[in-house]
Amino acid sequence: MANRVITITRQYGSGGREVGQKLADALGVEFYDNKLLEVAAGNSGIHKSHFEENDEKRSNSFLYLLSTTYGQGGVPFDDALFFAQLEAIRKIASEESCVIMGRCADYALRDFSKVLNVFVSAPFDIRVKRAIEVYDIAEKHAADYVKRIDKQRTSYYNYYTDKRWGQPQNYQICVDSSALGIDGTVAMLKQFTDEFYK
Repeated sequence: MANRVITITRQYGSGGREVGQKLADALGVEFYDNKLLEVAAGNSGIHKSHFEENDEKRSNSFLYLLSTTYGQGGVPFDDALFFAQLEAIRKIASEESCVIMGRCADYALRDFSKVLNVFVSAPFDIRVKRAIEVYDIAEKHAADYVKRIDKQRTSYYNYYTDKRWGQPQNYQICVDSSALGIDGTVAMLKQFTDEFYK
C-alpha cells in the first residue's frame, strides 16, 4: 500500500500544530514538525540550531544574504537550509506514512503521486486569544505577533515556491478549526484521510 502523507499548512494560532499531532496519533503515523529539522540537520551536516533559528523565515537583509554562503557553490545559507529541508521532506515521504507540518511540504511533494495537503485557519480574534492563552504571548503584543508570524510564513512560502501561501487551490481541504474545535477538526480530517486514501 502507498504511503499516506498529509501536509499541514496553518495560520498562526489556528491550532494547526495540535491538529497535526493529534491527526498523526489517530492515524498511527509519525508526526514531523521539529523532528523534521533533526532529519534535515542529520542529512545535511548543518547544525540543527541553524534550522531552528531560521525556521520558516528568511532574512530580509541584503547584506546578510551577500555575506552568508554555504559550501563551495556559494549558495546563500537560507537557501541551503531550505533545500536541506526539502530533501528531508521528500526522503521521509518516500519511506513512510506521516503528517508533515509546514515548511513548504506541499510544494516539496508536488511531484508525488498522492499527497493530502491541508490548510488550517481560524478567525483572527480566536487566533489572538489562542496566542495569549496557549502560547503565553503578552496580551498587548498578541495581535501584532500573530500578524508577524503569518507574514513570515507567507513571505517564506511565496519566495521559495511558485504558489501563493494560503490559496485554496493549493490544498485538497481547507478547514476553520474554530468551527468544530481541535478534536472535531481532527476527527473530520481523519475521515477525509481515510476516504482520500481508499
